[in-house]
Formats: sequence, C-alpha cells, structure tokens
Amino acid sequence: MATPYVAFVGICIAVLKEFNSIVDEPYMDEPFHIPQAQAYCRGEFDSWDPKLTTPPGLYVLSLLLKKAFMLKCNIAQLRLTTTLTLLALPLVLSRLLCFYRRERFPKLTEPTIDSIILSAFPIAWFFGFLYYTEVPSLLFVAGTAVAAMQGSHWLAALLGLVSCTFRQTNVIWVVYAYASSQLMYLRFRRTPPGAKPLRQLHDPPALEASPRDVILSILSVPNVLGDVLPAFVPYALVLASFAAFVVWNEGIVLGDKSNHIPTLHIPQVYYFVAASTAFGWPVLVSGEGGVFGLAREVLMRMFGSKLRILATVLVSSAMAITVNLFTIHHPFLLSDNRHYTFYVWHRVYMRFPAPYFLIPIYIACAWAWFLRVAAKQTMLQTLLLPIFVLPTLFPTPLLEPRYFLIPYILLRSQVADVPTWSLVLEGSWYAAINGATMWVFLYLPREGVGRFMW
Repeated sequence: MATPYVAFVGICIAVLKEFNSIVDEPYMDEPFHIPQAQAYCRGEFDSWDPKLTTPPGLYVLSLLLKKAFMLKCNIAQLRLTTTLTLLALPLVLSRLLCFYRRERFPKLTEPTIDSIILSAFPIAWFFGFLYYTEVPSLLFVAGTAVAAMQGSHWLAALLGLVSCTFRQTNVIWVVYAYASSQLMYLRFRRTPPGAKPLRQLHDPPALEASPRDVILSILSVPNVLGDVLPAFVPYALVLASFAAFVVWNEGIVLGDKSNHIPTLHIPQVYYFVAASTAFGWPVLVSGEGGVFGLAREVLMRMFGSKLRILATVLVSSAMAITVNLFTIHHPFLLSDNRHYTFYVWHRVYMRFPAPYFLIPIYIACAWAWFLRVAAKQTMLQTLLLPIFVLPTLFPTPLLEPRYFLIPYILLRSQVADVPTWSLVLEGSWYAAINGATMWVFLYLPREGVGRFMW
C-alpha cells in the first residue's frame, strides 16, 4: 500500500478519534440523521422522521456495516460510516483522474497523489467526520462516472441508482456520467481496418471552437444516435425509477418540503464559480504561461476585440439583471451564524453594490476554468459539465458550500496536466483550510453561537 495513502488513512483516523472525543453529542443535522439510523439498526424500517429530506441510503449503509463488522450504532461508529467512504474516495478518484489523463490505472491499493489531495478537498474532508450524506453521495457519483467511462453501463446505472438513495438530485449526475462516457467513446473510437468510415459527431478541440461549431454539433447528433443509444438503456431504467419516486412522493423532496421549496436561484452558479476559484487557484495557475499567462488569456477573452468587449458588456448586463431579480436571502442564511456563509453574506453580499461589483470577477473566473479545462478536451466535453451544473444549482435557494462538492470534484478531475509543484501547492492550500476549519470547529466554540462549520 502506497505510503501517501497510508498517511491519509492514519490522519483521517486520528482526526475522527479527536472529533468524537470532543464532539460527543450529535451536532447540527446529526440529531435528525443519527436517531433515524439507530431506528434502522433496531429493525424499525417503518419509522421515519418527517424533518428528513433525503432518502435512507446513509442509514442502510450503516446497517450493512453493522451487520458485516459487528459495529454498534452509537454516534462514534455511525460517524465511522462517512469516514470509511472518505477513505475509499482516493481509490475511486484515482481512476477518474486517470481517464482524463488517458493513463493506465494504478493498483487499487496505490491511489495517485492527486486523488489523495483531491479527497482532502475541504468540503469533503470536513463532512467526512460528521454523519452526513455528502461524502457517501460523492463516492457513489464518482464510481458511477468511472464505471460509465469503462463501458460498464449496467454497473454505472446500479451505482447511480445507489447514489440517488443518498441525494435525489444525483439523478442528474447519472445522466452526466452516461453523456460524458459517450463523448469520450466517440472521440477516441477508430474505424476498423477495411470498414466503412464511421459517421462522426462534430466536436472540435475546445480552444479552437466558435459559436458556429455549437450549431454544427447539434446538427450532427443524428449521425451518432444509433451508436450511443444502446448504452442508454440501463440509465433509462434509473430515470424511470426516479420518475416513479417523484410521482409517489408528490415531489422530489422527502419530509420537510416547506423549507426546501425549489426556487429559481441563478446567482447560485456565480457563487459556485467564485468558490471553485477560491479553492482551486493552485490548479488554475499551473497551466502553460503560469499566473501571468492565464491572466493575459482571460483579459484577451474578455476584452481582446470590439466583439469580445461587446459580449462581455452584454453578459455583464444580463448577470446584473439576474442578481437583481433572483438573489435569494434565505432565512437559514440570514439567521444561522454557525456557518461561514452567514458572515460572507452579511459582510459582503448584503453591502450594496458589492454583488454587482463582483460580476466581472465571476466572468474572469469562468474564463479561467474554461481555459484550464479546455486545454486537453473537445468543445462538447468542456461544455457538458456546465450544462449539468445548471439544473443542480438553479433550484437551490440556500447558499450552501455542500452543494458545490460534486460539481467541483468533477470539474477539478478534468484538469489533466497538473505539475508536481502545483499538486504540492494545492495539497498545502487544502491542508491549511482543513486545519483552520477543523481547529475552529473543535476548539473555538462560542457561547451562545456554538461550533463554526461550513
């Protein structure tokens, strides 16, 4: 077993032990999750807390671990459920990263360095020690993407269905896994010797593409439908199961529907782009030309010609309208001062005209990610993730970093050429954030406020 992974496992176990010794009572959402899991451990499967809004995948996973390893269903060992999924994350992400780099898989017990670093992404790391659904959900979504890219579509559909038992919205990532795998398949398939040339999907390199290429790609879709539709069958069964659930449940949200009403929240995508840049800047500046080359390219994309200046002005104007009409001051965000977003919102976004001044920064961040991700991909491969991010973030009225977890991991995984020095910088940046947030959470509770968390 690789030394870095052994170190990762050891650190996680040590942190969990310290976590449980200090936070020995359920915290934040755990008072809802833990009693429900304990009811399942007692075999009370008809018991359900109406305050819970997600399916019972987390509780079933704990029950399976209890049966397999004779674990107890106390707080410490229930939290072990999520920590075990955090420990498994590098094993899956290693394969996802290798797909985008077009490299051979490493041994199962020897995940790559960048997969270990990415598993320490601050949101995943923090919630890997609480009894929450985030990390198990991420693990199964990543597993779905890996299986789909390997061509194991029935396995991918099964893993995707399991992922939906942790979070209903993962059904979107099931379809993403299928679409991503088919774009990869179409890109790298070759005509057999002597055979008739295969009909192609128009999908040029991303950095060479123009708006005209988008139209040509749409027009060329019928050329390849017969080649990609057979693989869709297992995913269609997942979609049918999800549709049946929505009809039975009379909506997507389980339980407490009143505080989770889907609401059009367009600026949520802007927050995601900004947060991704704040977390992922070591990877962004590691491309060809470094930080100055990236800045120069971003400025050229925004202001490099009269047409680009006009496009930037029009996009900025449209974004300003959406900020004005669709910014949501969620009651939880305004009142719960145990979350970092409470302070970001009160000290930045509620100070006019800060939300409008941030618009050029959002645009610059989006261009930076496009330039970094598109370097090794086709146009459709690069556009696919943003397309699927929209339906996951638009309906979510609450600004919550946990919603950014899966999109960020999928985005970061597409950066194929990360030099060693950048990995060291990225790992150090994550470690600094993790150390600070965990130290504040464990050792700096404030009277009348509680523990601070994401």
